[in-house]
Order: sequence, then structure tokens, then C-alpha cells
Amino acid sequence: MKLKIMLGVCCLYSVSALASIEWQTTQGTLKFYGDVEFNVDAASKKHQLTSVRTTAKKDFDAKDTDRWDVNGRILIGFDGLRELDNQNYAGFSAQPLADLSGKVNLDDAAFYFGHQNDWRIKIGRYEAYDMFPLGQDTFIEYSGNTANDLYSDGFGYIYMMKEGRGRSSDGGAIELTKYLGDFTFQVNAMIKDGTTLFDDNTYHGYKLHKDKNVIYLRPVISYQNGFVSVAAAVEHNLINNAYGYNDHNGKWLDQSKRTGYGLTTSWNSEGDFNKSTDGILVNTSVAYLDAEQEKDFTAGINSIWQGIGLGYIFAANDIKSFNPSYKGEGEIHAKGKYKLHTINASYLIPDVMELDNFDIYLGTYWSHLDRDKKQGGGDDNRYGARLRFKYFF
Repeated sequence: MKLKIMLGVCCLYSVSALASIEWQTTQGTLKFYGDVEFNVDAASKKHQLTSVRTTAKKDFDAKDTDRWDVNGRILIGFDGLRELDNQNYAGFSAQPLADLSGKVNLDDAAFYFGHQNDWRIKIGRYEAYDMFPLGQDTFIEYSGNTANDLYSDGFGYIYMMKEGRGRSSDGGAIELTKYLGDFTFQVNAMIKDGTTLFDDNTYHGYKLHKDKNVIYLRPVISYQNGFVSVAAAVEHNLINNAYGYNDHNGKWLDQSKRTGYGLTTSWNSEGDFNKSTDGILVNTSVAYLDAEQEKDFTAGINSIWQGIGLGYIFAANDIKSFNPSYKGEGEIHAKGKYKLHTINASYLIPDVMELDNFDIYLGTYWSHLDRDKKQGGGDDNRYGARLRFKYFF
């Protein structure tokens, strides 16, 4: 047995010290590691303006966020890898997750195999390529399920190319990746119950009914050299009439037609993304969703310098139809156009008590809903602050 200090990636290109224990066996290397993340939160109001996560609870609900909250989780990781002299390899990753609600969930549970610097196939539960990196995202989104409960009626939808990315609680995925020098081609196919995308299985005020599973196909092409990373992607549900609802006349309306497009770029001043936090890191992303009775556009930019993170996200929702009898939560109760602005900031305090695997993050955000006056009600604001304790072992 040997103790080996490794580098772990948190969010995108944000590097922290991560210790792991490794065992060498006749069938390869086994690795054990952990990640502790606890938060102390304070928010302006109970309800949010958007369905974007601002809590580390795995059972996140945009309608039920406490003004004061202590939340978090402990991740335990088990990885296995066997690599031959001819560069063929196979491995697995399993990451149980325990949160403060007393529940035990799972982040990754995946098996993969391939040939180094050539190709790879992965199957199971995991996240595919991140098309909307948030940098030092202390208070914008917790890295949990990225395919469930993304849309909540009554709340603004910040579309981030994550509907087909993975980690669904009701399905799995298969990914094929091909490496060609600085270029990478990835195709992820996720099969799941499409209604789990919507909180309470409700969309535009109507209860959705599942007829069959969806298949999201998500091709990504990316390029990365020392300083610049660029990626473009599409995610599209291939199955028609997978889910929908019956209107007041009993007519079936298919709501499963969803296609998203995204482009993201990153630049770092160090010429090495593994060391980007030593200098300046800037991420920019845009995403567009063409869905049934809804069109959503999102653009974001964020940067990190010397442990200081700053970001801005703009979202525009164009809802073509909405149930006039909807009496649910939130601030969006009718069809129309809505704009959302979110500013977030964070500060990293590294190596707390001279422990290189213990960091503290200070985070804050402010969100503003700009609503067409024809929809009733005025503009609204939300803000909050977070103290995050991050410990790797």
C-alpha cells in the first residue's frame, strides 16, 4: 500500500490538492479518496427566481429553499484502472455520496475502456463534456444531478446544455470519445424518463404523462492547446411523443421535441489548464434551446484570478403557451418573455491551518428578474451568501 498525493479537478480547471490511497494488484490499480463539502447559507427570500441550484441538497427543489441553511455532502470515491504495455486500458469509478439529510446517493458509477490517446467508450452514470463551465461556482450550481429537475414551473430556466449531459436518476448513458491531437470528438447517448427533467413532472402548468423513454444524443467537438479551449455541441431528443399532456379538449400534445445548441471557450494565462488557477482563467459560454412552446437563450462569462472569482449570466425565456389556471409557486405564471440577470462572486482561502487539502470559499450572488409588465407584477430580486468548507482526503 502507498499513499500518493494526486491532483483533483473541482468544477473546470480549478485545481486543489487531493490525497488518495492506492493499491497495486495483479489486475491493476485500486484508488480510494474522498471529498468533503459543507455550506452555511443565507438568502434574501425563501423562494428562488430560477431553477438553478443554489444549495448542495441532493433533493433540491427551487420552491423550497430555506433562508438560513446548513447543507453539504461527503463523497467517497473508489476507482480501478488496468493499463497494458500496448496502451489498452479499462477501469471503473464509483462515488457514493452522503448528505446532511441522512440520504446516501451516488455521483458517478461508470465503466470505461479504450486505447490511450486514441479512443474510449464509457457506460453508466457520469457527466459528459461541460458546455457551460462556471469557474469557481461557489454559489451558482452544486455539482449533482445535471439531468433531473432542471426545469421548474414558475421559475426562470437558465439553459446550460445539461439536459443530455448525464447523471440521471432514471437512466444511464453510453459515450464514445475519439482523440485526434488537439481535437476531441465525443458522442454521448443518454436514455431516461424524459419527464424527470421537469420538477413535479409539470411543464407550462400542465401535468406531463410519459409514453416512452427519451434518447438524448449529444455530440461535442472540442479543441484545446495550452492557452485556449473551444467546444461546440448539440443535444437532441430522438424519440417523438415520448411524453406530453392532453389539453382541455382531450387532444394529445407532444412536449418531448427539444434541441439545444451550445458554444463555449476558455482562456488561461499560464499556457496549461492544469495550472490555470495560478494566473487568470476566463470562460465564456452561450446556449440556445428550441423546445415545444418555449425558446431559451443563455450567455455567461466568468473569470478567476488569485482566488477571486467573478461571473455574470444572462438568460432570456420566451414561453409561447401556459396553463391559465396555474396556481403554483414562483414568479412566472403566464406565457411571455422574461429576462434574468445573475451576478456571482467568490473568494478562495487556500491551505487553511496550513493544511493543503483544506480550503474555505466565500461566495455571494444577486439575481434579477425582468418581467414584461403585461404579465403582471413587477421586477424581482434575490441575493444570498455562502461559507463553504472544502476538504479532500
